[in-house]
Amino acid sequence: MTSARTTTPRSRSATRDKLFQAAVTLIAEQGFSSTTVEEIAERAGVAKGTVYYNFSSKTELFEELLRHGVALLTADLQQAAEETARRGDSRVDALDSMVRAGLQFIDRYPAFTQLYVAELWRTGRAWNDTLLVVRKEAVAVVEGVLRAGVAEGELSEDIDIQLTAAALVGMVLVAALDWKAFQPERSLEDVHGALSLLLQGRVGGSRPR
Repeated sequence: MTSARTTTPRSRSATRDKLFQAAVTLIAEQGFSSTTVEEIAERAGVAKGTVYYNFSSKTELFEELLRHGVALLTADLQQAAEETARRGDSRVDALDSMVRAGLQFIDRYPAFTQLYVAELWRTGRAWNDTLLVVRKEAVAVVEGVLRAGVAEGELSEDIDIQLTAAALVGMVLVAALDWKAFQPERSLEDVHGALSLLLQGRVGGSRPR
């Protein structure tokens, strides 16, 4: 006899996605401490026990939420870089495609982005180590394109790769949050165009000959 709690990997993944969406929206609205498991379950449309079936605690749920969200962003950035490479475009073009991919991600998940940026500034959280790890994974994708550009002579060897990669990711996050909060009438294409000009001017210079 099959248990009523038997779930398939697909259905469990769908449930976790609903919990992630509910949690990120509530925590972005009212903070981690003020958000209860009951509220997350209600927003997700599931029983409270379902939350604990998937996560041992609210802290674990939030930690997995950070992993899940940044993993989606990292995958989008990687895909943008790979598609540009397949077309034979330049490394600066790859960075520009990654900027656009980052903006598209933020456009889809504004609450997660708001939450992620806020948590970068907080200390003493149980998930600080996780946050550092997932941030490093996202920035590493940009670092890889910058290293390739320097190696191929397209970008100046004077570039501080680690800092430049972090600055590019930060530029997209902050510009997108400003767009959503203060200039929502602007289109994604408009915001991307402004950042693209900045990118081409600051990073696009080639190695001195």
